[in-house]
Amino acid sequence: MDVAIVCVLLLVGLVFFLLELFLLPGISVAGVAGLLFTVGGIVYAYVYVGALAGTLTLLMGLLLFALMVWWFMRSKALDKLVLKTGVDGKVNPLEGIDVKPGDVGKSMSRLAPMGKVKVNASVIEAKTNGEFIDPDTDIVVLEVYSTNVLVAARSESEV
Repeated sequence: MDVAIVCVLLLVGLVFFLLELFLLPGISVAGVAGLLFTVGGIVYAYVYVGALAGTLTLLMGLLLFALMVWWFMRSKALDKLVLKTGVDGKVNPLEGIDVKPGDVGKSMSRLAPMGKVKVNASVIEAKTNGEFIDPDTDIVVLEVYSTNVLVAARSESEV
């Protein structure tokens, strides 16, 4: 009877550990319950069955835990918990906007060093080479990237 109690406590503790490990993140009730049941089974084996049985219970508990984790990882149960869809969409904010190096425009917001500019009647995201550009400042496009443009303040001699 004592051996059955030890086995039940150990198995219940290991099931709670698996729940904690794979289904419930963080330290939750399942983790605490798993610890209490497992330690309770080992202590029960040491106290009521004997030192040899306690040591065997401890070693068998560790082996059983490793086998259960290995089995659970290899089973198809974990596949049902995993998201298998991929994201293949792409965002191209400059698609359909005709902007090329040398185009001029105005800064709509402060570029410190990123902000919004208006070039060819389109408002787009822009960045500078580290300089700050105030709003309503004339700018010139230096380079066009897939998501934004590199701009610089337009000097008075270029106007």
